[in-house]
Amino acid sequence: MKSEVMLLTEKSIARMPLAQSGQYNVRDVELKGFFVRIGKRRKSYMVQGEYWRDGCREFSVQKKLGEFNEISARDARTNAKELLVKFSKGEKPGDVSRLRPGAITLRMAWERYRIAHMVRKGRAERTIENYQYYLERLLADWLDWPLSKLGRRPDLVIIRHEDISSNNGPYIANSTMKALRAIYNHALKGNRDLPSFNPVLAVDWNPEQRRNTGMGQDDLSDWFEQLYKLDKPLRREFHLLTLLTGSRPTALKAVRSEHIDFGRRILHIPKPKGGADRAFDIPMSRMMIRCIIRIMRIGRMLFPVQAEYWLFPAESESGHMIEHKEARSVLSKWGNDLRQTYRTLAQAAEISELDIHLLMNHSLRGVNAGYITRDKLLRVHLRKQQERISETIIASIDARTNAFAKQWLSSGKVDCL
Repeated sequence: MKSEVMLLTEKSIARMPLAQSGQYNVRDVELKGFFVRIGKRRKSYMVQGEYWRDGCREFSVQKKLGEFNEISARDARTNAKELLVKFSKGEKPGDVSRLRPGAITLRMAWERYRIAHMVRKGRAERTIENYQYYLERLLADWLDWPLSKLGRRPDLVIIRHEDISSNNGPYIANSTMKALRAIYNHALKGNRDLPSFNPVLAVDWNPEQRRNTGMGQDDLSDWFEQLYKLDKPLRREFHLLTLLTGSRPTALKAVRSEHIDFGRRILHIPKPKGGADRAFDIPMSRMMIRCIIRIMRIGRMLFPVQAEYWLFPAESESGHMIEHKEARSVLSKWGNDLRQTYRTLAQAAEISELDIHLLMNHSLRGVNAGYITRDKLLRVHLRKQQERISETIIASIDARTNAFAKQWLSSGKVDCL
């Protein structure tokens, strides 16, 4: 097709003759991609653009802007500039308004991941709630986008990670991107037309550091003094059992009465982190047994109905304890601080790394991990290790300043509420 070049204005276009046969183009000398297409009966404003990626042209597209005498040359030039910017970003006309049949959106991918991967495999409710927050609050405007668009535009993912880091914090930003990464990988298995490059791989992660908030042996005496003074007896025992078991607080609150086997000296954790597939048994030391006996007696006095079902009963919708946080001025360490303390004191008690991993239900690494039968170690060996950890804890209490605490821990009786 014949082409000419000149500055496109309404006057210059008006002087251009109609084509005798076929069509010819007159391109603008200033804006590359902007031109007028002249036929036998009309003159049309046009724009043409390309999108290149990795040295290859992904697409070339032309779009009609309007007819001469129906739209001004200035407006046509402005519209052409806007479209050329979109073309350069990989956006084709119609991408937003039309979704290719069979294409998967982020909302669809999230729903499939939630049902097939999280619910079906028994992932913890808290984990599902966190993912729902990330997707439906922090990525809400992306939910109805084709997932392939994010695959083609990792720059959008990079910018969103930076925005969330600024507005919600670096840890939330990282967690949101990890959720998106998992959903994209899951969708990729059944949608081979998705770009194979996960766009989250382009993210520069925020540095994360584990909070070292655990206590050592020298800290325990003061902490037990604070714990003994708590005016909520069930919460007092909850914090103690968290320390003695090294359990995550959320998992411990969901323990039911039938999960306790005094005959085998076992405390069953039905839904730890990772869901029901990661359920495990904790061997109980004598100190833990006394603690659980006190918990049951207190629960029956305070919440007799709920105590029939739950180890930590409460007047809540679920029937068990929901809140366990304390003011730091009242109790300096609680929650996961006590899990870190358990890990620290286990090391002080000279418990092997392997036994600590088994007691805390950590995943075992290495080729030999699959050959270890945990249940065979539970009844004797791991119970002995648990006893050593409990003895290390109680030995750290100064009997002169904490005589009442020492007496409380050595008995299963409940003197008063």
